[in-house]
Amino acid sequence: MIGSVFVNTSRRQVQFQKRFFASKIGRAGKNIPPQIQEMMERKLYNVTNHPISILSNIIRKYFETEKITDIEIPGEKFICESSFNSLVNTKKCFDDVLVPKDHVSRQPSDTYYFDDDTVLRPHTSAHQIEMIRSNHNAFLVLGDVYRRDTVDKTHYPAFHQMEGVRIFNYDQINAKDYDHAKKIAENDLKQTLLGLSSHVFGNIETRWMPENFPFTDPSLELEVFYNEDWMEILGCGVIHDQVMRNAGRDPEKEVGWAFGLGLDRWAMSLFQIPDIRLFWSKDERFLGQFKEGEITTFEPYSKFPACFKDITFWIGEDYDENGFMELIRDNSQDMVESVECIDTFTHPKTQKTSKCYRINYRHMDRNLTNEEVDEWQFKLRERVESELELELR
Repeated sequence: MIGSVFVNTSRRQVQFQKRFFASKIGRAGKNIPPQIQEMMERKLYNVTNHPISILSNIIRKYFETEKITDIEIPGEKFICESSFNSLVNTKKCFDDVLVPKDHVSRQPSDTYYFDDDTVLRPHTSAHQIEMIRSNHNAFLVLGDVYRRDTVDKTHYPAFHQMEGVRIFNYDQINAKDYDHAKKIAENDLKQTLLGLSSHVFGNIETRWMPENFPFTDPSLELEVFYNEDWMEILGCGVIHDQVMRNAGRDPEKEVGWAFGLGLDRWAMSLFQIPDIRLFWSKDERFLGQFKEGEITTFEPYSKFPACFKDITFWIGEDYDENGFMELIRDNSQDMVESVECIDTFTHPKTQKTSKCYRINYRHMDRNLTNEEVDEWQFKLRERVESELELELR
């Protein structure tokens, strides 16, 4: 019988995380803004009646199903681990899962670094090797992940992922040889995830799309036709041979599959939540709408008007757009709904390039006054010059 065990984040882990964060304050090269620390402590997947918690529990219950696929291993059950620290070393996060040295995800423009060897995990795959090395053959990893990103309704520097892995030895699946084992694993993966999509989204149309992930071979994406459009819901594949070796397993004797999904994206579609910032709201008008075990449609409790402001500045070759986006979030206390580059201009004589961004200020819970928006915009202009060392136009 396949069941599920859920492990909550321990108080000791949170306390260690706080001490570790504090010990890094002031170190050269650290690119983590203060507001991220507060997000690290929220653990929305443990908040009762929160959409992220509701959805993660619905997914876990699918893996408690007595028989998910045709392959049933006696005594095997899925565990769900959520107690890993979100601070990880770069070896676990990148090297062990074959992320190339020059991959964009390793750059400080995309990932939060405490120091050269420690990052805030950008994916839950950072714990895959550790779990496999601990002799777990069927598991989920649930956690908050962090990436520096653009500012719009669907992107946020903190979000949530769930990772799933299942490993078999050749004898358990009656594999004739290496190629046969790979095929069996791929078929079991597809059967598992098609069942999961039906469990969560209902009877919907699905399709498989080829992909290229460094840690799986072959690699696939699953798309569902939902809300009148195709939506990619997860990436997956048969675990790469070298990843298996890195985890202490022999790919000539064992084979496995893995998948990863973004809970925030699923929840926005399922609960019809229009702005990703709402997940972090503490307003009872938001939190009070949801009930454990149920997917209900979010009812907007108010629609406050937007306030647009533009800013234009000259950029250089080392311009970090995600750094600018992060500055906007910090400067406005997260009251910016979206930022759009509306114009790029290159001077015909100097060949200098400038960008003009339109900033959409909108509070989730109340009207913004012209005075406070003007104050944020004026301060932003100052900080663009002083902190980013960019010349305003």
